[in-house]
Amino acid sequence: MKYLALVAGLAGAGAMAQFPEASQQYVQRLAGAVDELSIVVADFDRSAQSAGLTRQEALAELSGSAFLSARNADMTRTITRYEALSADLVLLRAAGPVERAILLPARLDTEIGRRALQDFRPALPLSASGAVFAGAGFIGGYALLAGLAALMARLFRRRVLTSG
Repeated sequence: MKYLALVAGLAGAGAMAQFPEASQQYVQRLAGAVDELSIVVADFDRSAQSAGLTRQEALAELSGSAFLSARNADMTRTITRYEALSADLVLLRAAGPVERAILLPARLDTEIGRRALQDFRPALPLSASGAVFAGAGFIGGYALLAGLAALMARLFRRRVLTSG
């Protein structure tokens, strides 16, 4: 059973060691999305400014027809998304690997995460954070299987003692 626990520990190490690189690739994708959205928002702001309007005034001008109302909703969503993703990017860039592991689930944009995961390829991490996550994964995997084995052994002994 110790060998199975060792295998579980190694599997946990391999899986957990991937997090620092996967999160880094997510942050890179997030940065690309923020860069592209910033171009759209800046273009809208320039158009508004050249017409002598603030952003909010320009959005309010987008009304009066179905198309203009739809365009208003589109730009409002784009600006809101840009602001939210920009804030997430600042936060995640400043976070260390462990802090990022805590923050990322609540800050994860599912579309960006899905695309990052599509391109992600597991690799042998050679960074300190990869080693820390690998160690945590090893301990977790080993402890989980060793704990299950101990529980099963205790239940087996109890059954044998009560039936015999």
